[in-house]
Amino acid sequence: MPCKLSTVSDPRTSRRDRLRAQTSAEIKTIALQLMADGGPDAISLRAIAREMGMTAGAIYSYFPTRDHLVTTLIGDVYTSAVDAAEAARDAVPADDPGGRILAWARAMREWALANPEGFRLIYGDPVPGYRPPGEGPGKEAEARACAGIVGLVAAAWPAAGERASVGGDYAWADFDPAMAAHVQEDFPDLPPAGLAVTLRVWGRMHGLIALEIYGHLRTLVHDPAAIYDDEMRDLVASLGLGR
Repeated sequence: MPCKLSTVSDPRTSRRDRLRAQTSAEIKTIALQLMADGGPDAISLRAIAREMGMTAGAIYSYFPTRDHLVTTLIGDVYTSAVDAAEAARDAVPADDPGGRILAWARAMREWALANPEGFRLIYGDPVPGYRPPGEGPGKEAEARACAGIVGLVAAAWPAAGERASVGGDYAWADFDPAMAAHVQEDFPDLPPAGLAVTLRVWGRMHGLIALEIYGHLRTLVHDPAAIYDDEMRDLVASLGLGR
């Protein structure tokens, strides 16, 4: 089932604006369906126009190029994923860092299963030839996701940092300079080893999700959810949080 990119109707908007918003949402939904059926290379403005019974010229008035459409899709999808993860995390008290990690992880898996094409778009299949025509809203959502996961590790670090198995000898120079600078600014008490742990946490969260989304787990186990939950509990325990 493709990611449903709905719009919120504002009574102050004109009928023309509402129809435009609805058409834009339909274009994005069909684009994700085309990707589901034929891979990322199947996203085409002309193909979408045919599906909708529109002329090519009409659809270009909504998105001037395919890359503008893909950029908008990435922003919508990424924002949807981060909204779900943040809401789940924030429903758990701040003094329960292990519970917040589990909540974030479970929310990401549930979102991915409900929006497999969206997960593939932002974490899996690159769109051939795609060149973003600007920063776009996806960068903001990506930054939120990064800050969210680093924040989970930073909250756990008082316990995790004492465990010899958690972090090796790392320096800030071992990481992308821009990412390291943001982490140092936003989480000044987190050492470089904490950023290494963050990348490992991200990998463990998303690795099993990716295997499930791409159909590799269903042939091997009847209940992927149980495998994922055990992995996340082991992850939390490895940080010294004892859940």
